[in-house]
Order: sequence, then structure tokens, then C-alpha cells
Amino acid sequence: MKPPRFDYLVPASVEETTKLLAEHGEEAKILAGGQSLVPLLNFRLVQPQTLIDINRLQVLSGIKESDSGIHVGALTRHREVENSTLVKSKCPILAAAARLIGHVAIRNRGTFGGSLAHADPAAELPLVLTLLEGKVFVRSLSGQRVVGAANFFLDYLTTDVRPGEILVGAWVPSLPSRTGWGFHEFTLQHGGFAVAAAAALGTFDENGACTYIRIALGNVAPTPVRNPAAEQILIGTKFEADAIARAASAAVKDVEPVGGYPASAEYRKSLAEVLTRRALEDARLRAMQTSS
Repeated sequence: MKPPRFDYLVPASVEETTKLLAEHGEEAKILAGGQSLVPLLNFRLVQPQTLIDINRLQVLSGIKESDSGIHVGALTRHREVENSTLVKSKCPILAAAARLIGHVAIRNRGTFGGSLAHADPAAELPLVLTLLEGKVFVRSLSGQRVVGAANFFLDYLTTDVRPGEILVGAWVPSLPSRTGWGFHEFTLQHGGFAVAAAAALGTFDENGACTYIRIALGNVAPTPVRNPAAEQILIGTKFEADAIARAASAAVKDVEPVGGYPASAEYRKSLAEVLTRRALEDARLRAMQTSS
């Protein structure tokens, strides 16, 4: 299919972009990598009157250290995140998650900000941002807002980016010492959408006891989800097998996945529990390796 007719605008600055967004309102869409938007246009699932192409705004591209973490510009390509020495050093789970996005051709075009703004519950980057309790920066004519990940993803394909605003970047914290991580997803084919996904992060003291834990699940709800009660089960433990099993079971206890192709709700929930257990096991092993 072919996309509907639209006006095509190419702003020269972020300020000009916000002016265009204010002028055209909800009838405008931002075009960055286009890996999500273009298919929607071709199927006419979205029919904006105006496309605002931000690909020339290099100020929105790049990765740098910032406030005990990493700032990733909205226009940064997935491939850059995947290969970044800084990301691998400070927040390796982010690089690992980026490597699982689609195929190389998609990662060469798709953007960090585009994935967050699209907010697909099966996507890797919203899951990692939720796990790490990162922050999103959005800008409008009236200034910039900072939104925590817990408040950014509102519903299926819905975020807190408001009319007239553009997502300009995100911040993720650096992982502290003695911290391990795990990220697992199941797809029907290489590069496909995750049927379910799980990510985990654990920090351990000198005696091997867990002092900090985060678990997040993907594609079992309209947005990435955490369960603090499940995380509390592991505080003070050394991630013994029974503790991991109890935490994984608790993590999926209250989720209600949508059934249908390619998996029933029951299967997706069971799969998420298995993936959570594997992510936690990986987190323990990686923490042991970093502290040895």
C-alpha cells in the first residue's frame, strides 16, 4: 500500500521543530528513523496531514556521560547504542537490548527516541528504561520537561509526550559496582517482535547478599511493568534457586497478558516467568564475575 498524502517539512533546529508542532498540533507527526511510522503510514493506520522530518537535527544525536549516567540523544541510531564503548562500559544491559532490535538494517535507521515515543510493549528500549528507572526529556515552546520512566509509558502505544512536544533524549544511570544484569526475550524468528521479555538488575554486597534489585517485564501488559513485591523477595538473599523461583512467580502473578496470535495469554504469562528466572540467574552470574 501507499501512504496518504501529507505535507513534508524539514526544520533546521529544535526550536523550529517545536514551533511547527505548536502550529500543526495533533495533525503532525515526527519522522526520525521511520521504522515504526512508515509501516503505519503505508497501511494507513495513521494519516497525519504533516510530517516533520528531524533527521538533520544532529544536535539530537549522540551519547555522552551525564550525572552519574548516560544521556542518549533522541536521534541516536540503535546501532550506535549497540556498539558504543561508553554504553558497554557504564550500562551494558542497554547495549545488549539494542542488539536485539530487529535486524542490522533496522538498527542502522531506527532511533532511540523513536522507540521510546512509539512505546510498543514488545520493544526492548522501553523495557530497559523502565528497569533502570531512567528519565525522558521532552521539549516544547514553553521549555523542557523531565519525565521518569514510570510515568512516561501510559498505555499501549501511548506516552506522556503531549501535543506540541518532541522527545529530545533520555538518561539512564550507570550500573554500580557488584551489579549484574540479565535480559531475555522470546521471538518466533530472529529479529521478530518479542512474545514476552524479562529484564533484571541486582547489586550485591561483599558477602554476596542482594542489596538492590529491579525486575521488569515486556509484552505482558500495555506497558512495561515492574512488581516491587517480587523484587522484595530477593533482598538479602544470595539468589538461591528457590528465592529466584518465588520471585519469578510473584513477578507475573498480577499480569494479564492479551491472548491471540502468536500466543495465548496463559502461555505468554508462563513464558514471562521462565524468562524472569533466566534473567535473574544471569544477573547473579554477572555480578559474581564483576566482583571476582
